[in-house]
Amino acid sequence: MARIAGVDIPGNKKVRVSLTYIHGIGDTTAMKILEDARIDPDIKVKDLSEDMISRLRREIETKYKVEGEVRRELQNNVKRLIEIGSYRGLRHRTNLPVRGQRTRTNARTKKGRKRPVGLKKGKPGKKG
Repeated sequence: MARIAGVDIPGNKKVRVSLTYIHGIGDTTAMKILEDARIDPDIKVKDLSEDMISRLRREIETKYKVEGEVRRELQNNVKRLIEIGSYRGLRHRTNLPVRGQRTRTNARTKKGRKRPVGLKKGKPGKKG
């Protein structure tokens, strides 16, 4: 298991797949990194030499934003939308879907568990 950009990437997978475990690197970016570092994408991580791993690290550190930087940038973007009071910012603040999805049905992931409306605790039911 190699450690790149603060992430342990799995050693039993191909390098192009393992690189996608790093936040901010997808499949296309992984292929571009491997091309620039001159490494075969189909080789497994456990078969990489120390030289290859150091070339990967250098390539990622110098040219790409990964992990904390990407997360921080995303968080700042959402914070900015909330501060300027845009529609998207309001949706983020109220924890509702941002991109125009319907909420009458669905949207349970964003809205959370259903809470029953109209039930009162301790109200005795009618018998008989």
